[in-house]
Amino acid sequence: MSNQQLRWGIVGSAAIAKRAVIPGIQASKSGVVAAIASRTEDKAKETAESLGIPTAYGSYEQLLQDDSIDAVYIPLPNHLHKEWTIRAAEAGKHVLCEKPIALNAKEAHEMVEACEKAGVVLAEAFMYRHHPRWDRIKDIIASGEIGDIRGIHGTFTFNSAGNRENVRFRKEWGGGSVYDVGCYPISAARMILGAEPEAVTCRALFSPEHDDVDMMASGLLEFAGDVSLTFDCGMWADFRNTLEILGTVGRIEVPSAFIGNQNFYVIAKGQRREETMPELNTYSLQADVFAENVLRKTAQKYPPSDAVKNMTVIDACLLSARERIRVSL
Repeated sequence: MSNQQLRWGIVGSAAIAKRAVIPGIQASKSGVVAAIASRTEDKAKETAESLGIPTAYGSYEQLLQDDSIDAVYIPLPNHLHKEWTIRAAEAGKHVLCEKPIALNAKEAHEMVEACEKAGVVLAEAFMYRHHPRWDRIKDIIASGEIGDIRGIHGTFTFNSAGNRENVRFRKEWGGGSVYDVGCYPISAARMILGAEPEAVTCRALFSPEHDDVDMMASGLLEFAGDVSLTFDCGMWADFRNTLEILGTVGRIEVPSAFIGNQNFYVIAKGQRREETMPELNTYSLQADVFAENVLRKTAQKYPPSDAVKNMTVIDACLLSARERIRVSL
């Protein structure tokens, strides 16, 4: 392993890997995509050729046996995250695992334990939170400009309901909108408040046409001090991805909270101003932060324990929605 660059292997050829994460690593300061594996050699070679990746493997096992690979990115369907994270750790590879990190908090905890035992870095791939705008937002809140936080509202919806072959519509594979996009506003509220919710209530549209996964969900997360996150997420609704932080004397509006334009607005004292942020590739930022953790052994800003806590909230949301109950944490 070079002190300057991390050699990555990609475990799977999912769309998110091809469209965003691989180009992000390739554009990073510290990462090289050295190999990719798929379920067939032909598919791996096709992806490798299209993205300029030098080595293609016809199985995930072959990639893990490659001693030149330092770290792997896992974009597989959710139900495979635990197995291949643990197998990668046992092979001595550092792991960046796509969100949500697992199917439940128990699985996530087992993954963390395996990586700790193997002495490898594990991170959940929430790329959005590596952009510096979130530090700026937290600084504005800390300054008191919008007063005390009274509530947070987040949305992340899109419509892909017509694509019945989508892995997001396989219940046993970890399909559903809370897993896929609800995890974003949940993680954002926890990040902004620096706290864990005390209780969760969630309602969802479970669609028989889509293997009974939640195609739309609305939730309430109760934090200490009578502050709440309200959120909605969906895969059968018009596109939005927003976050609003409401204070006693002002608010912060983030029109493209998780993907898209990185500017946001502050409304205080009757004035509205735009905070202009640099247009940075959050996938490259994520890769560079991960490499810094591995190569320089720096402390992780978002350690894997954070992923376990996020899964705990997701577990509660899904339990609440299925049983139509309020879940205390």
